[in-house]
Amino acid sequence: MATREALWNYRDAFGDAFGRTYFRRFGPGVAASVGIGTYLGEPTAAVDDASRAAIELALRSGANHVDTASNYRAGRAERVVGEAVRRSPTDREAVVVATKGGFLPFDGERPDDPGAYVRERFLDPGIVDRAHLANGAHAIAPAFLSWSLDRSLERLGLDAVDYFYVHNPETQLAARSRDEVYDQLEAAFELLERRRAAGDVGAYGVATWDAFRVPAGAEGYLSLAEVLSRAEAAGAAVGPDDDHGFEAVQLPFNVAMADAFTRANQPTPPGSDADGPLSALEFAHEAGLSVVTSASIGQGDLAVEGAIPDDVDATLSGETPAQRALNFARSAPGVTSSLVGTADLRHVRENVAAGTFDPLGASAFDAVFE
Repeated sequence: MATREALWNYRDAFGDAFGRTYFRRFGPGVAASVGIGTYLGEPTAAVDDASRAAIELALRSGANHVDTASNYRAGRAERVVGEAVRRSPTDREAVVVATKGGFLPFDGERPDDPGAYVRERFLDPGIVDRAHLANGAHAIAPAFLSWSLDRSLERLGLDAVDYFYVHNPETQLAARSRDEVYDQLEAAFELLERRRAAGDVGAYGVATWDAFRVPAGAEGYLSLAEVLSRAEAAGAAVGPDDDHGFEAVQLPFNVAMADAFTRANQPTPPGSDADGPLSALEFAHEAGLSVVTSASIGQGDLAVEGAIPDDVDATLSGETPAQRALNFARSAPGVTSSLVGTADLRHVRENVAAGTFDPLGASAFDAVFE
């Protein structure tokens, strides 16, 4: 697991190679604000090799935050992340490794009949109760998440992960009420509190797509305030004190998908100076939560000339559209790290080099939306 000393030593090894605030507080220390994602790519050996090389290069180059999930690339992404971390000359304790559980993963390839696979692999052996499924392939029941975490650690070949996210909990809204989903999350958090106490995870959170950026009351909406309160209750229930390990949220954010900053859909937290609802980013910042952005360059859509509006593009630093798009995401208040996935070594170098440019200051970022 990552340690404070190793994370700070990693940062210090790069001296002044990066711009201000490139390394930001994350976990027990600091980590790069450009993280490498592993979502995209076919489940093939060729992509395995390319992705492994990309992660190894990122770790050598100054990006020590690697994000994956049990279901990415049919379960192959975690194996590749583990191999890259174990093979890297960078100390394991200097790398923030995050994974997710929630979607039922395949085992290395996409089956011809996914329904039959789910039945034979998960339902018949009792790994998942059919009543806990949503959309036929998603569950966040404690028993399943515990099983998922165990399998993730096996695939990664690591003793622990630094962050474990409950993956897209809003998927459960297709099968049950919002209050029932909050109850599910509280039970999941109690399980993760126990696994945190056992040393299997450093901290936990939720990774979402719609939940925290759609309007309050929309079909996929979840209240970040309520989710946090359920983590606080879980921490108090599990003990030995009333602390909790809910430290991070992951959500999509980029110049074309800025709802997490522009939409005030979260209640004002107690003691806040705000006079009305807050955006998800504002709420997370006030609550002391780390925010990790996904789709930071729109899965490549923002990496081409002209994709960023001219008036916004003119305010951003960076030599390429991808760097400027990434620096927009890194400029948002409360953002700890912005993920970008690639298996192309040229793109790894380009993405990490975005960190040599300073992000927008708070006033300049706010001015983009005036």
